[in-house]
Amino acid sequence: MTTSPPVPHRTQLRRGLKNRNIQMIALGGALGTGLFYGSSDAISVAGPSVLLAYLVSGAVIFLVVRALGEMSVHEPVAGAFSHYAYTYWSPRAGFVSGWNYWFNYIAVSMAELSVVGIYIDYWLPGVPRWATAGFFLVVMTGVNLLGVRAFGEFEFWFAVIKVVAVIGMIILGLVVVVFGITRNPNLPRPSFAHLVSDGGFFPLGARGLLLAVPVVVFAFGGVELIGITAGEAKNPRRTIPRAVNRVIWRILIFYVGALGVIMAVVPWRQITGQMSPFVQIFGTVGVPGAADVLNFVVITAALSVYNSGLYSNGRMLYSLAEQGNAPRWLSRLSRHDIPVAGVLSSSGVTAVAVAVILIWPDFAFTYLMSVAVIAGIINWSMIMITQWKFRNSLTADEAAGLRFRLPGGRCSTVFVLLFFAFVIVLMAQSPGYRPAVIAGPLWVGALALAYQLKRRHQERRAIP
Repeated sequence: MTTSPPVPHRTQLRRGLKNRNIQMIALGGALGTGLFYGSSDAISVAGPSVLLAYLVSGAVIFLVVRALGEMSVHEPVAGAFSHYAYTYWSPRAGFVSGWNYWFNYIAVSMAELSVVGIYIDYWLPGVPRWATAGFFLVVMTGVNLLGVRAFGEFEFWFAVIKVVAVIGMIILGLVVVVFGITRNPNLPRPSFAHLVSDGGFFPLGARGLLLAVPVVVFAFGGVELIGITAGEAKNPRRTIPRAVNRVIWRILIFYVGALGVIMAVVPWRQITGQMSPFVQIFGTVGVPGAADVLNFVVITAALSVYNSGLYSNGRMLYSLAEQGNAPRWLSRLSRHDIPVAGVLSSSGVTAVAVAVILIWPDFAFTYLMSVAVIAGIINWSMIMITQWKFRNSLTADEAAGLRFRLPGGRCSTVFVLLFFAFVIVLMAQSPGYRPAVIAGPLWVGALALAYQLKRRHQERRAIP
């Protein structure tokens, strides 16, 4: 009697993401808590000048995504910037980049789960926030295990809901402003004059504008998901450039347009931050049903960002395992070609969010957001440095043949790195962000030490 040899497990991801999936994944990743909830913090410290902060920060993040896009179009692989750092910088850089990004999205995922309970409180104030976080963690983990096509479709429709809602909110807000609709006698008539009538466009001065920048930078986190999808895109050399160029402009329109309308409907000082400013605004002016609809949208937005974060973390662990920078078993795929071990491991670590929310329900979002900001800045900075080294590795003919080049070349790289250094200085001025600034260098040092220990362990095992 003979037996068939075991079938080796697949080690290649399946290219099942279409152009519309990739564009909506990147767009959905950035249209989340930073806009629907965190924007109230930015408004409170900067007033109407927060719109300028979104414009400038959006332009910087666009250059980061273009740098990533240049490498992704040239070499479309899973893991994106971690793989590129490993290849064009050093194995140590690949280790630090990959694990930092994984940690970054763990923090983002915790932040998203921490605010879902706040949104649910609008309808069901008796439900504990930790229970809400735990429930949706399990549901979104299940979605990620269905397959890349199923995930792409789920995320596409999640993002469509957010995009349609923001567009509808902008249109509805314009109607409210034009016709002066309000049912609250304690509020003035809606008008775009609110953008300058209370202390001018810079009511809290330049300092207020600068203090809003870290909050604004966090809001754009997730656009780099375009690079993560390169390993599963059907036609990455065509879809990645289109997604990069289109998404950033749409995000700027949605952020600047939506917040401009919000501050026109109700003066910026009336935005309390106790709930999503989108829900508060239309609940205040008395538009029937609008607050309930928008509350559903912001729940969808938070779940969408968590869904994308879990997707990217699973792929990042897969890439790290392929590099030898993570346990090999994390590279195994399910029969649906999903890095199931990476997804479940990431989901398990994110479950810590439930405990965080239970212990510190009032401070969970602010603290987790500050950690996510510093990890995101480290990640974006490494992308820019990696792109510089990537260019240096090319011959003159190869560089001339790049299909999707970073505008401005090395000048753009220097500008972006200086901007991020400035953001870190700003964070150091804020008590809420200062712990994250202190933890940032310690975190990078810990990753570098972990790499050395890993390397030493591998060398010992290689000795006969």
